[in-house]
Amino acid sequence: MVAWLTAFAGPASAQPGSAAGPAPQRGDYGFRVALNSDIRSTQPGVNRDFNTDSVVLHMVEGLVALRENAAIAPMLAERIDLSADGRTYRFTLRQGVTFHNGAPLTSAEVVWSLKRYLDPAVQWRCLPDFDGHGIAKVVDIGAPDAATVTITLEKPTALFLNTMARPDCGSTAIVHPASVGADGVWRQPVGTGPYRLGEWRRGQYVDLLRFDGYVPLAGPRDGLAGAKIASAAQIRFMVIPDSSAAKAALIAGAIDLMSDVASTELSDMRGRNDITVVSAPTMGLTGFLIQTRDPLLRDPRIRRAMALAIDVPQIVASLVGTDAPDNPSPIPSSSAFHTAVQGVRPRHDIAAAKRLLAEAGYRGQTIRMITNRRYPNVYDAAVAAQSMAAEAGLKIELEVLDWATQLDRYTRGDYQMMSFLYSPRLDPSLSYEMLSGPKDSQPRKLWEDPEALALIRRSFEVADPAERQAIFDDLFQRFIAQTPAIILFNQPDYLAHRKGLDGVASWAAAQTRLWGVSRR
Repeated sequence: MVAWLTAFAGPASAQPGSAAGPAPQRGDYGFRVALNSDIRSTQPGVNRDFNTDSVVLHMVEGLVALRENAAIAPMLAERIDLSADGRTYRFTLRQGVTFHNGAPLTSAEVVWSLKRYLDPAVQWRCLPDFDGHGIAKVVDIGAPDAATVTITLEKPTALFLNTMARPDCGSTAIVHPASVGADGVWRQPVGTGPYRLGEWRRGQYVDLLRFDGYVPLAGPRDGLAGAKIASAAQIRFMVIPDSSAAKAALIAGAIDLMSDVASTELSDMRGRNDITVVSAPTMGLTGFLIQTRDPLLRDPRIRRAMALAIDVPQIVASLVGTDAPDNPSPIPSSSAFHTAVQGVRPRHDIAAAKRLLAEAGYRGQTIRMITNRRYPNVYDAAVAAQSMAAEAGLKIELEVLDWATQLDRYTRGDYQMMSFLYSPRLDPSLSYEMLSGPKDSQPRKLWEDPEALALIRRSFEVADPAERQAIFDDLFQRFIAQTPAIILFNQPDYLAHRKGLDGVASWAAAQTRLWGVSRR
């Protein structure tokens, strides 16, 4: 007899019903949104990029989805249970869900979709994460009845549901077999999302049409989970590669919303009466990397002195104001695992920095910091750090490279210091893993403390949130003490829209979500 452990309880097991918020207005013809490049396909998690994910995830849904804080919530599953050995997940499907073609959601479509993803011929982005080459190996997919699906793994992993929910995996979306033709070739997504595909005119626009058969979950919008109210009858994503042209179109009223607003445009945008800018910190990371194998910087006292000499809160305030908080941790500030422990940074202290440098025998040797001008915050942070470090006697010289060359130097570990930014990681284990590992085989890694690496490996295996939290808090204390990097903040995501468009909000994963958005 398998003992099932409930993985979700309380509000997370909400039944479908009338969602909070305004009912869709049939007179709202919709709005227009700029895309800086065309989508690559309409397949969830296949031949995709960031823009593709953002558009496709309006049309499809998975068994689980990401909340605002990147925690996992049920979506097409109303309940998820985990076996006592941590290997088998039992998904109980929501009732009353229909596909865009009117067919009801059953376990048959779920099993068909999952097995299709695991077919190497489909070229699913996240196949390596489920075929034993990455975080898990799926050994069985079953359907005990029409409302239940089971997935069994070779061994337990804490990241299974998180990976299923990832936007770049297409949220492991469940689609109807009618999405492919009789020859097995993909046609278009017949999903369960609040919008369905209208017309895709390549290089020009993608039209999404409201799915009138959609029944939203109860409660508020919550990341890619929660209520999805399709307030607009139509959404047109317009391909406008040039950011200046997109800005001009927004000001002229030719589009209603643009994402990826450059920091250099914020002042102008915010100064206009007809434009509103919204922002939220993402899970991308900006910071200073330190080469711990460098003959000079291998001394942790010099690295800690650097951290004490640089007034990080002042840098963050000057770069992003209140759009993102100062964050000393590899774990993003918006993560459910970012506790008060993760927010404690050593105080700016020039005297203490000088004492550590004296103890280490530092005699004013030059430290070269690589940076670039492609990302203004990265360059400006390096300039500020150079000035602040000089007050403690640290001599930093900046080496400004183009971004491609900087990436090559980063990959080879060929630097002393580097002002750098990482793309979002949606789980704390991945946040630490992107920084940590053996430099002999992975020279791009920053931190190779054996005890820390063992803790990170353990965090991938345990599913209990309290145990994982304890691991991450321990890792943070070690990270601050050894200072293989100085984390500054999580890059904000900026959206600009015309006044009169309600419900627009940025969030940690940065995908543009247009359910819940309507015209005033």
